[in-house]
Amino acid sequence: MAFGIDRNTLRTWKADVRYGKIAFLTHYWIDDRFPGCTTVTKVGCADYQKLIEWGKKYGLREEWIHQDPNYPHFDLFGYRQKEILTNEQQWEQIKKFHL
Repeated sequence: MAFGIDRNTLRTWKADVRYGKIAFLTHYWIDDRFPGCTTVTKVGCADYQKLIEWGKKYGLREEWIHQDPNYPHFDLFGYRQKEILTNEQQWEQIKKFHL
């Protein structure tokens, strides 16, 4: 279950993904499969090759890409989420979600 984002933020992320940008969207998230994780960051890009190459910088494997037909993305959570957001200078998301 996702919460903590507004429609405008989601629309902006979707548009950025469609236009081939590497786009970040963090939201609160609860999933019993991942105890202790309360947020997830979706890093998307419709340019699939660009997304693969971006992921390689962080040791993310192509097979970890969520195969959404319109919004392919990596899901980041836990320590890697904060590490990658910090490296990508996503300060607003780090602050908003107390990462």
